This record gives sequence, C-alpha cells and structure tokens, in this order.
Amino acid sequence: MGKKKDKAKAKKAKDEQSKKLAKAERKAQEKAEKKARDKAKRKAADKAKAKASDKAKAKSKAKSGDRADAKTKGSGRSLTELLRVGPEFSLAKLDPASTPGFSGDEDDATPLMESMQEAIGELQERLYAEGKAGGARSFLLVIQGMDTSGKGGIMRHVVGAFDPQGVDLTSFKAPTKEERAHPFLWRIRNALPTAGRIGVFDRSQYEDVLIVRVHDLVPRAQWARRYGQINAFERSVAAGGTTIVKVMLHISKDEQKARLGERLARPDKYWKFNPGDIDERGHWAAYQEAYEAALTKCSTDDAPWFVVPADNKWYARYAVTRLVLEALQGMDPQWPAATFDVAEQQKRLAESD
Repeated sequence: MGKKKDKAKAKKAKDEQSKKLAKAERKAQEKAEKKARDKAKRKAADKAKAKASDKAKAKSKAKSGDRADAKTKGSGRSLTELLRVGPEFSLAKLDPASTPGFSGDEDDATPLMESMQEAIGELQERLYAEGKAGGARSFLLVIQGMDTSGKGGIMRHVVGAFDPQGVDLTSFKAPTKEERAHPFLWRIRNALPTAGRIGVFDRSQYEDVLIVRVHDLVPRAQWARRYGQINAFERSVAAGGTTIVKVMLHISKDEQKARLGERLARPDKYWKFNPGDIDERGHWAAYQEAYEAALTKCSTDDAPWFVVPADNKWYARYAVTRLVLEALQGMDPQWPAATFDVAEQQKRLAESD
C-alpha cells in the first residue's frame, strides 16, 4: 500500500513538473513571438521613416533642381548655340564675366552640375560599350585658354566626372626633339581617342598658331598655312567617327592678374606660379588677336569652337559640362544588342549549380 502511494505521489509530481515545463515553454514561445513582432514593427517603422525621409530629400532636390533649371531658361537656346563661334564673332565683344544662358549663381548651378554629370556618366558608358561591340565613334574635348583661365579646374571638375577607364587625357607642352622632327600635327594624331573612348586635350594643335605666332617661332607664311591644315586634319578626324568639341576659356586681363596675385600670396599655390606668366602678360593683345584668328578661321561644322566666359570659375565648369552633355546627347550612343540567345543563357544559368 505504501508503495502504491509513493508511486502515485511521484506520478503527480512528474505531471506537475511537466505542466510547469510546458507553461514555461509557452511563456518563452510567447515572449519570442512578441519580440519578433516588436522587431518587425520597428523595422517597418524605420523603413517607413527612411522612405519618407528619402521622399522629402528627393522632393527638396527636385525643387532645388527646378529652381536652378529655371535659371537656364529664357533664351530657349542650348549652350551649343549660344557659345558657338560664328562668322561674325568678336572676342573683344564677349564679356569674360558674363554667364550666357544662365541667370543664377553658383548655388543654382551646383544641383544642375550633379545631374548633368550623372547623365554624362551613362552616355560615356554607352559610348564605351558601343566601341567594344565594334562601333567606330569616339569623342574629343579640346581645352584652350590663357594662363590661369581655369583649364586645371575643368580637368578636375568636368573631366574628373568621367570614368577614368574610358578617358585619354593628353597635356601638350613644348614639343620634344622627336616631335619637332615631324610635322606639327604628328603628335596630335598620335593622341586621338580610339573607338568608344573620350579624348581630352589640355592645349592642342592650336598652340602652333598661338604661341608660335605671337613669338615668331616660325616664319609667318608657315604658321599662316596651318589654319587650313588644321581644318583639313579635323575634317578627316570627324569623318572617321570622332565628335570634336573645342573650348576656349575666355578670361579678362584683370582677372588673370588677380589669380596670379593669389598664387603669389599663398604658399600652397607657389607651385602653380611661373614667372614666365608675367612675361606673357606683356603679349596680351597679340594673344587676343591670335586667338580670334584661330577661332574664326577654324570654327567649322566638323569641329566647332565654343568660347566660354571664364572670370567666374563656377560658370566655366557648368558651361563646359553642359557643352559636353549636349554633344554626347547629340551622338546618342546606344547599348549594343546581345550577340547570344538571352533566353537560352538565362535557362542555362538557372540550371547551373
């Protein structure tokens, strides 16, 4: 009888223990489920908050962009039209401090620069892909200007927005001994961009009708023939599939003096100063005359010249970016079509390990 009682008691204790364990498990499960629900709610709330924040930012950016874009309206003309050198062009009549086609300031231009650079990035990739697929087209940007006109800034802020893998940048200095042993266009031809690529010339073949002319480095008859030779050369380059955009950064003599003064006033700018720049200022009028001759004689349908007022650095960068964008949009490079059966390859991929 005592054994029976002990057995029943043990069974009862075991049952109670099982009930307690089951209750504890239920509580733990409920706690885990509540924790999971709370976490999901927080995640959903954070996602909704982030989405609302992104929406607000996008709306703000769009409004900012709309305000900036409004500054470009009024003339109804692209910068390609506004800044292109025509038969009646006069360099002296173009104010270097003006901002043609833009009535805002640097703050208004900044959001536009960002959106234009994004668009340029896609167009560059499409051009690169087109070249990889057998296309023959390329793009060449030529930058000229007096000392301190902002060529370096264009390289950093405009050219710097390109994917460097698809860009060939050439800075032309005084010709080497080897280069002098060839016709003046030899080194230029060697630096032209190949299919799908973007070429950038920091100075160019025009040095041979600018500094050469101003300093009488070759006989007048020789440099005078070069305008026609340059036009013929650029015509052949364009016929080969290269879109050419030539930009002269137009700075005033007073602004140049101020920028040279800044270089002399700042130790971190000494490296950019060249005493010869002051000597060259003494030939300012001769350079302006040489530039106008090059601009008017060599602005053609195949390779037009664009003169960008450059006293305002931000405007020069904005304008060159826009000229590049408009030219690439005119080219309208396309993604190459697949050379394989897309559906077949998708199936193969799905079936692979």
